[in-house]
Amino acid sequence: MKSLSIVITAFAGIVSLHLGAAECGAQDFSRVSRVDSGKAVAVMLTTYSTTLRANGVDWTKLRIAVSDSLGREITSAGDSIRIYVTGDGTLTSSEGDALPMVADTGGARYASVRLEHGVRTLRFKAGTSPDRVKVEARSGALFPGGHEIHTVDAGVKLMTPTANQLPRTTKRIDRMIGADISWLPQIESGAMRFPGSITEFKEDGKKVDAIALLRRHGFNYIRLRIFVNPANPKGYSPSVGFCGLDSTLSMARRVKAAGMKLLLDFHYSDYWADPQQQNKPLAWAALSYAALRDTVRSYTSGVLSALKRQGTLPEMVQIGNEVNHGILWPDGHIGNLDQLAGLLRAGVEGAEAVDRRMPVMMHIALGGQNAEARFWLDNMIARGVKFDLIGLSYYPRWHGTLEDLYANLHDLTSRYHKPVNVVEYSDFKRPVHEIVFGLPSDMGKGAAIWEPLGWRSGLFDRQGNVTSGMRVYDSLNTEFVAKPTGGGTTRRP
Repeated sequence: MKSLSIVITAFAGIVSLHLGAAECGAQDFSRVSRVDSGKAVAVMLTTYSTTLRANGVDWTKLRIAVSDSLGREITSAGDSIRIYVTGDGTLTSSEGDALPMVADTGGARYASVRLEHGVRTLRFKAGTSPDRVKVEARSGALFPGGHEIHTVDAGVKLMTPTANQLPRTTKRIDRMIGADISWLPQIESGAMRFPGSITEFKEDGKKVDAIALLRRHGFNYIRLRIFVNPANPKGYSPSVGFCGLDSTLSMARRVKAAGMKLLLDFHYSDYWADPQQQNKPLAWAALSYAALRDTVRSYTSGVLSALKRQGTLPEMVQIGNEVNHGILWPDGHIGNLDQLAGLLRAGVEGAEAVDRRMPVMMHIALGGQNAEARFWLDNMIARGVKFDLIGLSYYPRWHGTLEDLYANLHDLTSRYHKPVNVVEYSDFKRPVHEIVFGLPSDMGKGAAIWEPLGWRSGLFDRQGNVTSGMRVYDSLNTEFVAKPTGGGTTRRP
């Protein structure tokens, strides 16, 4: 997850209803994720595959709804929605019939549809030229929903893993109730300002350290992102270098001193890396592919070695952030599956050179998008990318319903024999954990909320006081980490 606009619109209200095991098993989460009526604030657009072959035939389902400020779908909504497409591809009805397109006053082309009982499904069909197609759903003053669909060469070689490429993970992977708080040093310095931000944290009227506060309320893992050189003029933190190596070393010391575990998230960029942008660091821009692969390996080892020297080696590492469209474009774009696999293998090798016991995660932004998750995992595993667990982002405005998340996690763990972690989420805090920890055979390893240190998370009020919403995590720790019960057949704190 990235960018200020996402922070503003990723509403993260607390839903207090408790889902028991039977309710999870029913795969119906309407009680917490849908309401009959309310004030719509955002358009939800799920694209069930954002990678297609540019063959004029491949298509994916689009699902459109509107949500309230707590991220819940409004089932009675009948809003008119404009669907804009920029790039080589076409919209059709759910049955495949062409939709008429018109131009707005700026010349952008769109189709108009109306929600029926709160939802509308369409299809997007790929064109015949590889492209990065932008699809956006707009309705009046509501926050729009959007995706970028990458269509790749029609002749791309698709592969599926063999049985011997799908061994079960044997490394110990502890259960996680985590939080990505990479913004904390900026908040504390006064350099971080965004709608919903707070400048200090308080409980019972007293100022408290944010990391100690999270630890006290059931969190056991902190996730930190790291950029290659965020201090360069076009980097994440010009001149200052927040989320660079020095900043990360300092934060890692604080995390371990608080008695918490660390997940390190390599972005392999000077700036945000996500499905819409995976740009090379400035210092690596002119490297050949072979040199780039060697640099990924040595850089990964170098960062982890620095952490190891100060006694703060992560308990888990991500080789890239939301990498379903690749890394280090253009060399590692999803359109070049062999080169992408080579770069990911290099990152894994760099991590294993420091400590082979450390679990390695591959993180894709596909919480509810099973077809694309399978496409990516099939092609990377078949090309020799080895890792220990699957990480997913789940934001319902982009990644589908809770039912989609449930179905996807069950399928992926069964198909690939890898445990899963919802390593980014904001909404539906308890249901997300119950879905993950309810997976069979202890295959659900937890979740990490993205940047909760603001009042929009529901964990603090506007003055920085802890709210009752924080108690969700006290109970989650008790149920699933300290004394786990139910769900999987093997429970381990």
